Amino acid sequence: MPLKLYNTLTRKKEIFKPIKKGEVGIYSCGPTVYWYQHIGNLRSYISWDLLKRVLIFNGYKVKHVMNVTDVGHLTSDADTGEDKMEKAATREGKNAREIANYYLEIFRDDFNKLNILYPDFWPKATEHIKEQIEIIKKLEEKGFTYKTSDGIYFDTSKFKDYGKLARLNIKELQAGKRIDIGEKKNKTDFALWKFSKNPGFRQQEWQSPWGVGFPGWHIECSAMSSKYLGKQFDIHTGGQEHIQVHHTNEIAQSEAVFRKKPWVKYWMHGAWLLFKGEKVSKSKGGLYTVSQLEEEGFAPLEYRYFCLTTHYRKPLDFTLKKLESAQNSLQRLKNIISEIKDDKKINENYLRYFEEAINDDLNIPEGLQVLWKLVRDEKAEGKLETIKKIDNVLGLELLKKEKIKIPDEVKKLVEEREIARNSKNWKKADEIREKINKKGYLIEDKKEGVAVKKVGEK
Repeated sequence: MPLKLYNTLTRKKEIFKPIKKGEVGIYSCGPTVYWYQHIGNLRSYISWDLLKRVLIFNGYKVKHVMNVTDVGHLTSDADTGEDKMEKAATREGKNAREIANYYLEIFRDDFNKLNILYPDFWPKATEHIKEQIEIIKKLEEKGFTYKTSDGIYFDTSKFKDYGKLARLNIKELQAGKRIDIGEKKNKTDFALWKFSKNPGFRQQEWQSPWGVGFPGWHIECSAMSSKYLGKQFDIHTGGQEHIQVHHTNEIAQSEAVFRKKPWVKYWMHGAWLLFKGEKVSKSKGGLYTVSQLEEEGFAPLEYRYFCLTTHYRKPLDFTLKKLESAQNSLQRLKNIISEIKDDKKINENYLRYFEEAINDDLNIPEGLQVLWKLVRDEKAEGKLETIKKIDNVLGLELLKKEKIKIPDEVKKLVEEREIARNSKNWKKADEIREKINKKGYLIEDKKEGVAVKKVGEK
């Protein structure tokens, strides 16, 4: 069963064929480490973790690179505004390196909590300034750059295929030149190197052939991906918000300098996490961190399960109520699995159904349905060993033994039931028992009191 992936570049599913047989190079746009990564950001990283796990399931050797942006990401995609790292350093009274290291460690901790496999390389932009300058010099030699009072820019009019990833209508964009573009020659031109307005004032700035300054956001990805994966590689991932500007600019500068077309064979983009129908944001709400979800009583893997219920290319609407439903589903699933005995067999039929699902552009929701059918199939053999293989992809730690903490809401229901029983309201007591059962817990009435345990717990 061939693996098919949706390629944003061609707008269709394609049979995956790596550049080098049996090996896959992946570059993922990583975090700008100026603040906490919220659950919307982390949905993307869960998606690319699933991609990597599916590739490994298919027998590929994967080399994964994820950049860490610790300089050059301005508050506007139009190459204006403050550097996010410099702004954070001022806000918190720390230096930029301290800010970067602090938030990167929290990001890595989130990866651990969500059972996301680490990339093979975490290159930082600040540690690859030399490589970025070298690419800009080569672009200059090839005639793709020009200088303004605030930096070195890429001339998009010199690159014939500019905008092909986003399918931009350049003529219409240029017709909108009523917007002030300053010294830029074209509206779509972007900064490769920005000059420090007051050299010595910024925390992060470097000498370059063009003057003291710092790299633009886009150039780091071309420099670091080529260093670790070569001048052409297999898969580039990121959020859908990167298609229009960031990834479009990456393609332009990379293909201009490396003369490789396509620079990346497969472009994969994940859809947004939504809250009340809109992208999660500070102004709209729904902007939780993993730690904040834990404070609300949700385990990180319950959020991972929630993400697995919707295809990575479809928007996922988030509410705590929906997350609670995912919490209950995962608990029921683990409770059922805890009662399965290992017969040391593999169920090839269910494993094949699962493979068909995940190889169809990472159709994890369908793969999850296959898992549920397997655990509920009373006649199926080879359940436990097959679940192990399936969970190598899903990453839910389904077989991990853990000490279960009774949720506060279940404890509250138990108390309400005791009140109903003491009042001899047996109907209400039975109704509450059903509610408790649906949440994956059982009540046992004993002489010494009430015992609460998970479904399937001995």
